[in-house]
Amino acid sequence: MEQKLKADRREDTGKGAARKARAAGRVPGVVYGHGADPLHISVDARDLFHTLHTEAGVNVLVDLRVDGDHFLAMPREVQRDHLRGRLLHVDFLRIARDEKITVEVPIQLVGESHGVKEGGVIEHHLWTLQVECFPQDVPTSIDADVSALGLNESLKVEDLQLPDKLELQTPLEEVVVSVVPPQVLKLEEEEEALEEAAEGEGEPTQDLASGESAAEGEG
Repeated sequence: MEQKLKADRREDTGKGAARKARAAGRVPGVVYGHGADPLHISVDARDLFHTLHTEAGVNVLVDLRVDGDHFLAMPREVQRDHLRGRLLHVDFLRIARDEKITVEVPIQLVGESHGVKEGGVIEHHLWTLQVECFPQDVPTSIDADVSALGLNESLKVEDLQLPDKLELQTPLEEVVVSVVPPQVLKLEEEEEALEEAAEGEGEPTQDLASGESAAEGEG
């Protein structure tokens, strides 16, 4: 279900106009796509925040209402000031229910792997999947079940179970997640290898020194 969001047309553009809009509690934005000219808008900052933080996640469908007109849209890029915790700018993509779109869907890890129970550590390599589908079929997330993973094993894109309505765009061979030994053990093994290498390098030097001493004695 889409979220309703009211927006006003923005005649003035540029950094100065954007700063003025933010000072008034509004967020500047642009609506583009679907063969239409870009439309400059501003939306209430609090309304936009609530729209972007629903169960639908990043791919929320928005019933955008601009000066009496309304159309279906989806946020494509959101700029944030993380230090001040505020929204700076938003881009919306016009979409249609009967036309497929390409989106990035978050990957959600589920289960506890055997490898983790044995002391391993999860390494998350791929955080989203690119899929194509109709707007109403965009999932909130895609589950990646790691229960069967042991130490030094990986889960690839081809191992994931996707709904039939999704057309996968991400390469099948990409690794989503792997289970590796703890980093502490890795560091200890690397230190031991370095120590052994150093000892190995020291032995020829001693042999050479002995050889030189013997040669000097023969002379």
